[in-house]
Amino acid sequence: MKLEKTAVVLACIAIVIGIGSSTGPVKTMLEEISPQHGNVAVLNINSETPSEKMRRVIKAKALELKAPPVNAVVDKVWKAIPGYNGLEVDVDATYQKSLLVSSNAAIKYVYKQIKPEVTLDDLGAHPIYRGNPGKPMVSLMINVAWGNEYILPMLDILDEEKVKVTFFLDGSWLSHNQELAAEMFKRGHELENHAYTHPQMSNLSRARATLEIDKTQKLLENMGITNKWFAPPSGDFDQETVDIARGLGLKTVLWTLDTVDWRNPTPESVIAKITAKVEPGFLILMHPTSSSSQALRGMIHGIKAKGLKLGTVSQTLSADRIIPSEVE
Repeated sequence: MKLEKTAVVLACIAIVIGIGSSTGPVKTMLEEISPQHGNVAVLNINSETPSEKMRRVIKAKALELKAPPVNAVVDKVWKAIPGYNGLEVDVDATYQKSLLVSSNAAIKYVYKQIKPEVTLDDLGAHPIYRGNPGKPMVSLMINVAWGNEYILPMLDILDEEKVKVTFFLDGSWLSHNQELAAEMFKRGHELENHAYTHPQMSNLSRARATLEIDKTQKLLENMGITNKWFAPPSGDFDQETVDIARGLGLKTVLWTLDTVDWRNPTPESVIAKITAKVEPGFLILMHPTSSSSQALRGMIHGIKAKGLKLGTVSQTLSADRIIPSEVE
């Protein structure tokens, strides 16, 4: 309606001033606003400046990428599941940053993560079997009480593939293999607690169970490592085990997917199993064995092919959000 009234007013003006509608600039203007396809055409004037367009594009992308935080929960099956940070684009910071570069350059978005209201620390003493299913990251957790001959070859593969893992160390093994453990740590891997003598934790007295965890924790601390996680040997534990670990400042972690490499499966079958079953947030149990050593590179490639990143247990179980790669 507004545009139709505009056309009438302009036509009247043209007649009144004697220019008419057959020649001159008024004719051109009327042609631009004349009805097209049953609708009045919008004036073909774009008054948006490049900086205004940039801000509009950033705001639109911010709406597209915005994701709310997810609280940590206690699940009936998976027990404690970590939360996941929300994600927002900092529109003003992104805009100011973009003004400093070429107008033809791709926009580099500045993000801010929004923490969930409920975290793992708020849930109490519960075992953890997996990370948040919305986080596209998984971890290889390697329990070590034997298999020294496979450790260095596995470390070399991890270096070549630029992957960091978490080694859960049996304390008695650690006490006799300080140099090998130091090499793991030197290469950027996470070292955590696997008790001291590889016992069945649920069969122990409270005092003995406490000693098993504490003794290994002290060995790690002597290496300059802050111990955060405890993996019970053979996955055997009870609620008292979880409570004891929590009392020592540790969270009890198990696994989502098992290579069962101690049964000496073929490397090909290990690769096929992990690649087929792995999902976001999974913790994958391994040991330094011939099977896992030979399967390691293929597992990594298969996991990455599914669009998943690999990180340590701390990284996978943290609430930190993975920034979308297409807009990093």
